[in-house]
Parts: sequence; C-alpha cells; structure tokens
Amino acid sequence: MTVSFAHFRFSLHVMAAAVVLSAIGSVPLRAQVAMTPELEAAVQAVQRADQADADQYAPEPLNAARQALAQAQAAQAARDKKLAADLALRAAVDADLARARSQEAVAVAEVQQRRTEIAELQRTLGEEGGR
Repeated sequence: MTVSFAHFRFSLHVMAAAVVLSAIGSVPLRAQVAMTPELEAAVQAVQRADQADADQYAPEPLNAARQALAQAQAAQAARDKKLAADLALRAAVDADLARARSQEAVAVAEVQQRRTEIAELQRTLGEEGGR
C-alpha cells in the first residue's frame, strides 16, 4: 500500500493544532475588558498614522501616540475609566498629528519632484529653442 503525502500533511496539521491548543490551555485566561470608544478611536488613529508612514516622516508624535495608547490600555486594565479615556484621546490627537505631518512631508516631496521636472523640461525647451 502506498502512503499519500496528503496523509502526512493532515497529520502535521493535527499535530500543529494540538501544540497550539496545549499552549493556549497553559496560559491563564484573564478577564477581557471591552475597549471603550475612545480607546478604539485611538487604536485606529495609530493604525492610520502607521499606514501614512509616520514612522519615517513624523516619528516623535507617533511615538508619543503609541506611549499614550499603551498607558490608556494599562489604565483601562486597571479599571481607571477617566484616565484611560483621557490618555486615549491624547493618543488619538498625537496619532492624527503624526499622520498629518507625514502626509505633509509626502506632499512637499511630490511638489519638489514636480518642480524639478518642470525645471528640467524648461531647460530642455530652452536648449532646443536656441538651435
């Protein structure tokens, strides 16, 4: 009888699932605290800043946003709703600032690129007009 490779693949999946389930079972479950709207907004703002390449163009406000978000999450875990909301709002504002600065830097770079292209075209046209 010939053993199929599909049988091995299935066995590997079963073993991987068993390892994952045993790892999950060994970790004590903590009570999950539902995210507040302020905290969700802060998480989304940080994600938008990440997507706008704020790491490259506006690292300081992005780092401030990440720190405030981490503090907000810790305050929420400690059940300090007021502090968590305040820190989440600060994180969202810092993340929005980082995103805006990043978008500005990209726009400025694009404008500079276009100006360079225009100058090159004008130089080329000037050379051809002089012939």
